Amino acid sequence: MTQHVWGYLPEYEKERSEILEAVDAVFSSGQLVLGKSVRGFEQEFADYHGVAHCVGVDNGTNAIVLGLRALGVGPGDEVITVSNTAAPTVIAIDAIGAKPVFVDIDSDTYLMDVSQVAAAITPRTKCLLPVHLYGQCVDMAPLEALAAEHDLVILEDCAQAHGARHHGRIAGSMGKAAAFSFYPTKVLGAYGDGGATVTNDAEVDARLRRLRFYGMEDRYYVIETPGHNSRLDEVQAEILRRKLTRLDEYLACRRAIAARYEEALAGSGIVTPVLAPGNDHVYYVYVVRHPRRDQIIEELKRHDIVLNISYPWPVHTQSGFSHLGYAKDDLPVTSRLAEEIFSLPMYPSLTDTDQERVIEKLLDVAGRL
Repeated sequence: MTQHVWGYLPEYEKERSEILEAVDAVFSSGQLVLGKSVRGFEQEFADYHGVAHCVGVDNGTNAIVLGLRALGVGPGDEVITVSNTAAPTVIAIDAIGAKPVFVDIDSDTYLMDVSQVAAAITPRTKCLLPVHLYGQCVDMAPLEALAAEHDLVILEDCAQAHGARHHGRIAGSMGKAAAFSFYPTKVLGAYGDGGATVTNDAEVDARLRRLRFYGMEDRYYVIETPGHNSRLDEVQAEILRRKLTRLDEYLACRRAIAARYEEALAGSGIVTPVLAPGNDHVYYVYVVRHPRRDQIIEELKRHDIVLNISYPWPVHTQSGFSHLGYAKDDLPVTSRLAEEIFSLPMYPSLTDTDQERVIEKLLDVAGRL
């Protein structure tokens, strides 16, 4: 289990010929930067999400950075989000000089507690940044109402929610813009870094395209607003095009694995994921909870079973964000759950045999606690 914890090598073995065909197609094309593979992927990814525009970028962090900038968020503005997230969500806000403002999370779903957002809005608030965490969506209707009432923009963080739906609407289609990561472990993962920002707004799309290319309208033209060198690589784009056609297959595999965990762990004392109303979960990670989490992890490690924690140190407790002025207890639910949550192996190439072994050892350990 340790060597294939994210399923990368089994997946590559299964899809090797198609991946290598994609690489060869790019290398044989004579166009290695912002060519037909990036254009093709952008159109196909936009179509999958029912949005008008997709801009491929170099990674998920910059998908948020450029998304915020394209939406007009900048120095001194406040962005409301959560601390229970991968640090890049907050790093991106900090990188443009804006201030992250945290609200706590729901104790059942671990998603943004939207009931706390209204109280966090100030005259400096510019953006709401919900994180569709672990594979399911935040309750968007209250956020959309607040955004309309206070003239705010919504940028969805969809790095962990490719294909997830909320009351029938797909993640990435509910805000002014949305950011995706294609890091190799993601539901839709590249073979290296990659990201994208999607939007229905033509002006936002135009800004995104300038920002990812130094701020230029086209090659070597005059720069009006300094941007970034944040282009999605042609090779990764072509690989993603092939994998996008199998995204629904990946989702079905993840949901089947989740269903087996759910059935096997019922009554074990291990709290399994709670599905929020109206959500179709894609189980990017299968996050469970137990008050003696650390002991469980250590005991399973002795059986060569690696269990991860997403995330052991909430962003507001990390020294790199001490300038934000948060104490650990300012977000009590976030801080408490960080001591109990952990993730079970979850990837489409996880075999029934390996999953059964994880379940067997997990039940054995939990039964003795």
